[in-house]
Amino acid sequence: MGDLNKARDCLRKTFGFADFRSGQDDVISAVLKGSDVLAVMPTGGGKSLCYQLPALMREGLTVVVSPLIALMRNQVAQLQAYGIAAGALNSSNSREETASLIDAIANRRLRLLYVSPERLALGDTKAMLQRAGVSLLAIDEAHCVSQWGHDFRPDYLNLGEVAAALTGVQILALTATADTATRADILSRLFVREPAVFVHGFDRPNLRLAMRAKSDARRQLTEFIADHTGESGIVYCSARRQTEDLAAFLSGKGIPALAYHAGMDSAARSQTQDRFLQEDGLVMVATVAFGMGIDKPDVRFVAHANLPKSIEAYYQEIGRAGRDGLAASTLTLYGLDDMRLRRQQIEDSEAPDEQKRVERRRLDALVALCEAPRCRRQTLLAYFGESAEPCGNCDLCIEGVELVDGTILAQKALSAIARTGERFGTEHLIALLRGQQTDRITQLSHHDLPTFGVGSDIGASAWRAIFRQLYAGGVINLDVAGYGSWTITAHGRDVLRGKAAVELRKEALVERGQKSPSRSGSAAGGNAVALSASDTSLLEALKAIRRTLATDKQVPAYVIFPDKTLLDMVHLKPQTRDQMAMVHGVGAAKLDQYGDAFLAVVAEHLARVR
Repeated sequence: MGDLNKARDCLRKTFGFADFRSGQDDVISAVLKGSDVLAVMPTGGGKSLCYQLPALMREGLTVVVSPLIALMRNQVAQLQAYGIAAGALNSSNSREETASLIDAIANRRLRLLYVSPERLALGDTKAMLQRAGVSLLAIDEAHCVSQWGHDFRPDYLNLGEVAAALTGVQILALTATADTATRADILSRLFVREPAVFVHGFDRPNLRLAMRAKSDARRQLTEFIADHTGESGIVYCSARRQTEDLAAFLSGKGIPALAYHAGMDSAARSQTQDRFLQEDGLVMVATVAFGMGIDKPDVRFVAHANLPKSIEAYYQEIGRAGRDGLAASTLTLYGLDDMRLRRQQIEDSEAPDEQKRVERRRLDALVALCEAPRCRRQTLLAYFGESAEPCGNCDLCIEGVELVDGTILAQKALSAIARTGERFGTEHLIALLRGQQTDRITQLSHHDLPTFGVGSDIGASAWRAIFRQLYAGGVINLDVAGYGSWTITAHGRDVLRGKAAVELRKEALVERGQKSPSRSGSAAGGNAVALSASDTSLLEALKAIRRTLATDKQVPAYVIFPDKTLLDMVHLKPQTRDQMAMVHGVGAAKLDQYGDAFLAVVAEHLARVR
């Protein structure tokens, strides 16, 4: 306990945190004892502190392998704001910056060095680090080392060799998304000696989970974002053009929105990213090229305009909301076209058959989550091997869901698929079921089939929902090679013969507008913050001085102080430096740099309201 008590003291003095988050103490204790460690912790669970704090408590250099330059840059800025000697070695450095950094490493003035896996593989980098007294190699986003990881990166395969070159170096591997197969692969590729393994759960109770079938995607997204006026958020799109069109649409609705995708030139991407980090209330409409390198703690919502590529990708992307532990909301829109596109991407990839099989399983799990008949959090956590009670903080828990016997409807759909030779997609089958004599129906004489018109009492959008649920329930399968045609599974044939029953969500069977989820009802995770008009005014004034300081120093706003710190200032209203030191996130270095500026804002506010 001695080391942990010293760690808590360092945590308070340097970072301004009163205690560890759940799971951090176990990992930090093992690292301080010298063990190699693999830690699986939820996004926003404080993984970075698990190597930053030990780096301050002992001799030697801690090398942090990070996949993105943006993440390195922001974490280094944050550490320097805490008064910690940190640097990043990457391709964005000028020649002078690199020379200065190499000198600091050679003279052992640096505590933490961030480096990309590509740079680490270079012979001169390895040679330099061999002379630098590296004590800990921390590997962030460690799932990238595994062929089973959802974001496998070949450059990560060199890390085992790098670790061997740094003879006897301690290894800490960290990730938020690693199932059993991925963890086993990480263990075999990175570790020579058996590590301590910590799996600290996947639940993010502060995130409200919601999913909606697409009806009018732009309207649905606009209504969702309207519940978060003045707050920062991310909207993910599947195509570059879509990000630009949607950002323009939202801007036209008075919502400050920016587009971000990999097709933009690097200067424009960097400028857009910096604006999102430094300003409050911006909505970033982006492809998945944006996000992994963003450590912004006060993102209050994440929306998906299209279905993510897998359940792991979904988990990681929604995990960018609410990293400060406060309430945040998520919304995912999905449709059959999304499901077909994602399946097509898997089939068209050059991945080996075994990898494609894994990717199909991950996509099927996400589709099942979209059409889940019970608490979404239970369904999501069950995929990661965890059990949970109904959460009360997802759309299904809040709005409720009623199941009905859908066997006859399923048999009608299956009959339409079977009688047309399992060669047609959703819209043709719906036209057949609803008795619509389209040109294609007439051309193929499908109006003469017994199934023609047997579902005329059900609307087209309801039939689409039925097909999605049958897919999620393993009754039918989407044949990508057959251009989106539906085929019947073995389970589906049992349903068609009356040997198995099907339950469907009743709400999907009625024609009505889709209501976007809002933050009404129970507070998300119990962390929603309700402020008086006076306190709201103080919070805005604190954000204004933070924005000014961030702009002057050209750092993200949260590097000055995150929202959680500002909210604690609003609650405590410190009037002295000693009182300011008690605010969450105000360590000694930040107190010296910024304490007086924020105290002045609080004093001015108190004088005005008295």
